[in-house]
Amino acid sequence: MAPFISDILKLSVPERILLVEAIWDSIATEQNQSYHFSDEQVKMLEEELEAYRINPSEGSTWEEVKKRIRGR
Repeated sequence: MAPFISDILKLSVPERILLVEAIWDSIATEQNQSYHFSDEQVKMLEEELEAYRINPSEGSTWEEVKKRIRGR
């Protein structure tokens, strides 16, 4: 593993998330474009958010989702 990777892994999760966001933003800037959701994607996300607002206890935790993904 490259030395700088081990330094990155020493950062807290919030710090690593900020780093990833900064990297993503720099890529988008270099590509002179940003990601835009389609109307269909926006509608789906709005529906999911509304379903959550109606019943926030329904659904899966992030830990449950990760276990399902890793179990495939």
